[in-house]
Amino acid sequence: MNKKRIGKFIAKKRKEFGMTQTQLSKKLGVSFQSVSKWENGLVYPGIDILPALARTLRTTADEILEGCERIQDEMTYKKAGVDILYMDSIKNEMINVMNFANRYGPNEIVSYASLYDVNFNNIDNPILLLKTEDPGSKQKLAIEYGYTEAICHDLINHLVNDIVVMGGKPLAVLGTIVCGDIQRDKLKKIVKCISDACNDNECDLIGGKTSVYPQVVEKESYFLCASAVGIADRKNVIDGSKINEGDIILGIASNGLHTSGYSLVRMLMDKIPEIMTEKIKEKSFVEQIMNPHTSYYHAVKELQGKEYLHGMAHITGGGLIGNLQRVLREGLCAEIDLSKIRILPIFKYIKDKGKIRDIEMLRTFNMGVGFVLIVSPDRISEVIQTIPQKFSCYEIGRIISSEKKVSLIDELKWEEKEFD
Repeated sequence: MNKKRIGKFIAKKRKEFGMTQTQLSKKLGVSFQSVSKWENGLVYPGIDILPALARTLRTTADEILEGCERIQDEMTYKKAGVDILYMDSIKNEMINVMNFANRYGPNEIVSYASLYDVNFNNIDNPILLLKTEDPGSKQKLAIEYGYTEAICHDLINHLVNDIVVMGGKPLAVLGTIVCGDIQRDKLKKIVKCISDACNDNECDLIGGKTSVYPQVVEKESYFLCASAVGIADRKNVIDGSKINEGDIILGIASNGLHTSGYSLVRMLMDKIPEIMTEKIKEKSFVEQIMNPHTSYYHAVKELQGKEYLHGMAHITGGGLIGNLQRVLREGLCAEIDLSKIRILPIFKYIKDKGKIRDIEMLRTFNMGVGFVLIVSPDRISEVIQTIPQKFSCYEIGRIISSEKKVSLIDELKWEEKEFD
């Protein structure tokens, strides 16, 4: 790049619009001296100011850096929908909205990879837990109805639960945003919301990737994904091996669908579109189904490492049936008393509107139980008292000896009840 040529080009474009150097500096929020230095070829305009400078002079960042106007029909990456310089300026702003509450290592947007210090003096035999997740088809509804903040919390809370369920503590998250076009405010909001969700779960958003695919993803649309790393002492890893016959199964309440069953819900919405505005317990249908996935980290972190906590399950796709099967060894069976499950009103509404059988509901949704603890029978009261009051925790079954992994007894009680 030629500083003198760039300076002459900036001065030429400024004069075409009849602006003085002082007027240009005020429009850009920079000093008069900065504009003077650019035009005299002493320094380059900073990459953070280039997009605003290009918009003010009605040119492009590429033309400014080349110091000349491009041929009208010339093919460029920007014309294809990707403005690298503009994207870089947004990435530099992202660092300001990322909350490094417990930073372990220096990270900058320009780094090729994120750094994380793995010095864990308080853990005798550390083992890492790794997980990648996306919010599923719920993202489509989040984009359509403006639930950006909620879907960011869905993403992180789901990830954290999958770390916690194995006895780990979440440490760091790498996020991915794939979008169809560059929208500065939306991208900053997404990064801020993901960072806030990480902070709520006592972990850090330490980096990630933002990509623009204009021919692949629709304009104003985006796709989120993230990976998390957690840490546990090897002796405290919960893999189901300590579960015994006679253990009690405790359910911790969900706040709705979390991130499972949305393909079925969207099919129901297409069939009966008027349900979107109908009210269920003072909230519209869309408000009910867009409740963010509950994080159970703060509910169970005080139980981690306790000898009487034998197993846990995060109830996602597959419901109680599918997820309890994942944590039980051969010869043990989770006997679930369906009559004890405290069904949320949104599930009854979906069942009635869609004419869905009970077994299909159980395989698709969490039905009001978002997390499960499997504990020694003599410590039930202690465990329930340890769970913070805002997380409703109650007994839903027990572990028995059987070749069948999950056994369902009694029936779901669909009548509305008030629970403590």
